[in-house]
Amino acid sequence: MQTGKLIIFSAPSGSGKTTIVRHLLKTFPDQIAFSISATSRPKRGVEEHGKDYHYLEIEEFKKKIEDKEFLEWEEVYSGVYYGTLRSEVEQIWAKGKAVIFDIDVEGGLNLKSQFKENALSVFVMPPSIKILEERLHSRQTDNPESIARRIAKAEKEIKTAELFDVFILNEKLEEACAKAERLALEFLNKPS
Repeated sequence: MQTGKLIIFSAPSGSGKTTIVRHLLKTFPDQIAFSISATSRPKRGVEEHGKDYHYLEIEEFKKKIEDKEFLEWEEVYSGVYYGTLRSEVEQIWAKGKAVIFDIDVEGGLNLKSQFKENALSVFVMPPSIKILEERLHSRQTDNPESIARRIAKAEKEIKTAELFDVFILNEKLEEACAKAERLALEFLNKPS
């Protein structure tokens, strides 16, 4: 199978990467498609299987790891796995599109190391840890312990920003989206 292009957006939880990725999907619908990650965590709120994530039982996830069905995977929190299914990426490339990811920092770096110049890795930087914490509280999807865990993880993740090709400071969403558009367009138009 011929390798296509990957655009990888990583950031601490609450930085706005999902909003930016959704914006790019609307802006470039004929050129990019979203890679739906697999997870062993339960659904939150109105999330749907096959749209937000591929929800797998832990044993099913571990079997797919054994069978080398993931391009990358990790145990993000104890007993909670996330990963990128090889089949998901290959079906997007088969349609002649680049794959766009909304993925945690470790997964993003893992994909970049595998796909090198075929991948553009973008780190979305929150304006500050305080603002990040406010955003997580306002989402009302996590309990205080979960938010504390995410903030501790975010502080470590921010230190990896220089390992990415580029970073976008998400202080003003419109500006962050505009920069993401420019980066994506430049990368998509670059010869493979």
